[in-house]
Amino acid sequence: MNINKIIDTHTHVYPPDIISDWLMIAARESVFAAEVSGKAHKWAAGEDILAAMEEDGVDESWICGFGFTDLALCRLCNDYVLECAASSGGRLKALAVVPPLSRGAADEIARCAELGAVGVGEILPDGQNFCIERIDETWRFAAACHESGLFVLLHTADPVGRDYPGKGRAGPIEAYAFALNHPELHIVLAHCGGGLFLYELMEDVKIALKNVWYDTAAAPFLYSPSVFNSILTSNARDKFLYGSDFPILRFQRYRGMIEGSAFIDKDLDRLLSGNATRLLNSLGALSQ
Repeated sequence: MNINKIIDTHTHVYPPDIISDWLMIAARESVFAAEVSGKAHKWAAGEDILAAMEEDGVDESWICGFGFTDLALCRLCNDYVLECAASSGGRLKALAVVPPLSRGAADEIARCAELGAVGVGEILPDGQNFCIERIDETWRFAAACHESGLFVLLHTADPVGRDYPGKGRAGPIEAYAFALNHPELHIVLAHCGGGLFLYELMEDVKIALKNVWYDTAAAPFLYSPSVFNSILTSNARDKFLYGSDFPILRFQRYRGMIEGSAFIDKDLDRLLSGNATRLLNSLGALSQ
């Protein structure tokens, strides 16, 4: 497998204060409590992801905080990821997180954009009490992201019964509605979009989802290796981004799946870096 560059578009780091005070925070943040008590959970700080990138040959990572319901906790995460990105020599890019319906969310999005954030997320729709299918709830948030030139990363569940502890059930139907309501917004649907990408084989759906992208976060937990062949034969192959969901997974778990697929070098370049670069370039064009 010949790899030229790896951009990991879906990773998580935690500020030291969150790690040290997690028990107190979990007592008032139920989704966070479910996350950190799960068997797959791992803590990671900025130095941990840089060390893992060095070991795994990852050139660039996009880092997220956690989708709290408390805006102050989100600001703490945002300050940390922005600081990590600023001191990384270009190896890290920051995503801002907000509770989308909170008063002050739009101002926080604008603040983080001015400080160098490239996106907003990972948003946890049900976990943050945010009905993404309802335009009366989403329009202010979507407008704030679009006006700041940021994409939105949404946690997306699958529709066949798998549960993400505490994060809710918002899946491809809700994500499709969100995209239809906000065609101007660049959206990344985590976890292969819960399978929504397969419906881009329908020409009208492909047109409707022209600004929707997908990442591979947690794919080894959710799918067989043949999911990568499905990506290749779908109309969304040019919109798939490699995302690991670090620290719970790292590149080696994906490498094995990809090596068992029909991917060739140009497909690898597209998935591992090319599509991510095109996404950021498209955001730059919108802001001009």
